[in-house]
Formats: sequence, C-alpha cells, structure tokens
Amino acid sequence: MAPDHQFVLTLSCRDTKGIVHAVAGLLYQAGCNIIDSQQFGDLEGEHATGLFFMRVHFQAPPQLAQAETLSTLFQHTRQQFGMQVHFHALGVRPRLLLMVSQHGHCLNDLLFRWKSGNLGVDIPAIVSNHSTYRGLAESYGIPFHHLPLAGGSSAELKRAQELQVEALIERERIDLVVLARYMQILSEPFCQVLAGRAINIHHSFLPSFKGGRPYHQAHARGVKLIGATAHYVTADLDEGPIIEQDVQRVDHTLSAEDFTAVGRDIECMVLARAVRWHVEHRVLVNGHKCVVFR
Repeated sequence: MAPDHQFVLTLSCRDTKGIVHAVAGLLYQAGCNIIDSQQFGDLEGEHATGLFFMRVHFQAPPQLAQAETLSTLFQHTRQQFGMQVHFHALGVRPRLLLMVSQHGHCLNDLLFRWKSGNLGVDIPAIVSNHSTYRGLAESYGIPFHHLPLAGGSSAELKRAQELQVEALIERERIDLVVLARYMQILSEPFCQVLAGRAINIHHSFLPSFKGGRPYHQAHARGVKLIGATAHYVTADLDEGPIIEQDVQRVDHTLSAEDFTAVGRDIECMVLARAVRWHVEHRVLVNGHKCVVFR
C-alpha cells in the first residue's frame, strides 16, 4: 500500500481490562492490517500513574485512509475507555523548526541526517539569535532567520523576539521545535505555546556544573561520567519529561577540550534519537515522565 495508507495510533487512558481487545478488534473489523503494536501499563511503584499506553502501526483500506475518518470510527471506543487518541498519517512528513545559538554540532548533525534521508521530516526554517550559521543553513537550502536579542536580553526584548518565532511557527505549520543548543531561557508563555512539541538538549549527569563551560568545570572536578539529556520543554527549566539520555566514561588522561568533544558527540546522538522517536510517534508523555516505544 502507499505510505498515505499507513497510520500510527497512539492512545492513553486509565488501565483496565479489554483495551487491547477493543482496539485490535475495531481495526480488524474496519479492514485494517496491524503491522506493529506495543503497550505499557504504568501500574507498579510509588509514582505509578495507573495509565495505559499503546502505539499501533497499521495499514488502512483506501476508504478509511484519512485520520479524521479513523478518529470518527473510534468515537465509541474512545468514550468507553476515556481515551486520549491520536491518529498520525505516515504519508505526512512532520515539519521541524531548528533553533540554535553559537554551538552548531547538534544543528549540523540533524541537517546531515535529514539530507542523507535518515530523518523523515521537512525543515522549512532555522532560527538563531546569532548569524553564525547562516552559511550552513544556506548550504542546505533552508531559510535562515536571524532574530537577535538586540540591545540586551530583558524580558520585553526576549518576549518580542519569541513572538516573531511564534508567528513563524504558525506560518510554516511547524509540528516540532528543536532547540539544537539554543542558549536562551524561554518565557512561560512561549513554553505554553510549545507544550508537547519542543525538544531541548543539555548536558546531563553534571548537576553541579551549571552555566557556562560545564565540561571545563567537570574536568576541574575530576568527573568520571558525562552525558546528555533530551527532554520536552516546559516552564520549569531543564525539568521537562525526559525522552532520552546517554553517558560515556572519561578519565584523568583527557583534557577539558576532550571532555567537551565527548560531550558534544553524546548530545548529538541523544538529540537525534529523541527527535526521531518523536516524529515516529513513539513518545507518549506520562505526567512528568515519558513512555518511549522503541
């Protein structure tokens, strides 16, 4: 079948008996073919939410090959179980906005993955508060929007710049904003606009080393493990639901510059995984954490 006949169904609801049977049975009766199905019930542990999560990749017959049609088909089941249900057409490529400041390793990595066909998205725009990577953007044929915080970084200036980004997001029909080392703290109103559709990358496992040059601080303290975390953006700085993390061991033989190089490589890999899993509809937010169907 054509790609536009393939969909991913994601859902969450209170865990109870009969959910998988109801979903699979409804898809079968509608003439759909299930390609892959994963589920998880968050039932154990002190912080369990009691929620059930499911991701189903399936092919639909031509007469049902519209997300709106499928959503209508699930109306009774949705009401029966109190589900949050979303249908994602795999024939529609997600549209990404990349934001960067003056560290371009994550930007360069994502652009290469996209250009080489390893990231199935469209990238209609790159935004930066500096002009450093205009040439890189142009080499990939992507419009570059330099939106500086001229004259300082007061709350008024920052919010005015954010409103320009919000207008760009609406105009370009952006599905996901990726902060590829965009070194600005986002305002609460901007975080609300981006809720559930913005991913950030930052150095993790270095909680004592905040601010500038964290890897140099870590080197000075003899840290043995460095890593990175990709998470959804919230108004609570660097505390959004975590999508992916990774680490690598380091030792006394490495310089501060070596620490930085290792850390940047980890940041690239972690961010790329998080972005790919998001656009493949593998990530479901579960309160302050995420369920990731790999």
